[in-house]
Amino acid sequence: MLHLRMITPAGLTDEVVALVQRTVGTTHLAVLTGAARVPAGDVVLCDVAREAADELLAALRALGVDSLGSIAVEHIDLSLSRSADRAEREAPGEGADAVIWEQLTGATHEESTLSITYLAFLALATMIAACGVVLDNAILIVGAMAVGPEFGPVAGVCTGLVQRAPKLAARSLTALLVGFAVAMAATTLFSLAMDALGQFDRGMLENPRPNTSFIWQPDPFSFIVAVLAGVAGVLSLTSAKSGALVGVAISVTTVPAAANAAVALGYGEFAQMWGSAEQLLLNLAGIMVAGTLTLSAQKLLWRTQQNRVRHHKDANGASNGVF
Repeated sequence: MLHLRMITPAGLTDEVVALVQRTVGTTHLAVLTGAARVPAGDVVLCDVAREAADELLAALRALGVDSLGSIAVEHIDLSLSRSADRAEREAPGEGADAVIWEQLTGATHEESTLSITYLAFLALATMIAACGVVLDNAILIVGAMAVGPEFGPVAGVCTGLVQRAPKLAARSLTALLVGFAVAMAATTLFSLAMDALGQFDRGMLENPRPNTSFIWQPDPFSFIVAVLAGVAGVLSLTSAKSGALVGVAISVTTVPAAANAAVALGYGEFAQMWGSAEQLLLNLAGIMVAGTLTLSAQKLLWRTQQNRVRHHKDANGASNGVF
């Protein structure tokens, strides 16, 4: 279940209450008349089943609640209520399968912000990966992939394409390109500094590295894994069950490929650099393609399911003499 807190102008409250009451899957409706101060108005509270939330939010925005007042959504971890149980049973579909597009758009917008923190995390992850590729240490590679924040902008590009939000897609793509450029430049300088300190040397890069050689030697499996990771990553973002996202982060070699390219550039090993760059682009392309197709399929399937439910309700209403 989700909890909605709305601030509505007094003249709009009756419409909002009527909308909530006729939306299947809602319960625990409360109205606090005149309770809001900034902006002034009434406070309307309700709980809604996750599978009914997207339709309700779209209808509330159509009424202008978001521009004239506010809409806040919170996840309810525990709800002990027969009314809530009934609302979830009546709502069409399964909550785990429902996509709340407003939430997804907001989350990817935040994750794709080109901030100092985002650049720092990506640069640090790439530096950790640089140590991993030079030392041929798989543990450091896995750690670097878990730290990297690049899936947020990738998901933002997918969401922007599916939702036809060019600003979000462009913002996310900019964060991705600028982020990797800054991270690779910083890692190149880091590798040169480590070389000056005697911690890195060209021989470490040229030696056989059985644990990490795949990073600059892309093959068909690179794209296949990226596609599978893209599907899993998007499902983890859109589903109520999001625990798989860390696993997705450590299944593709975006950050390690960028790190190996940066170190190879510092030593003039252009063959490894181009191989790593190809691995990076192949992984990003696979995730974006898979993520976009997955979101499109989810949108189509959910819309089909909602239409089927509406047709069923209309048929039942007509058979019962409801017009």
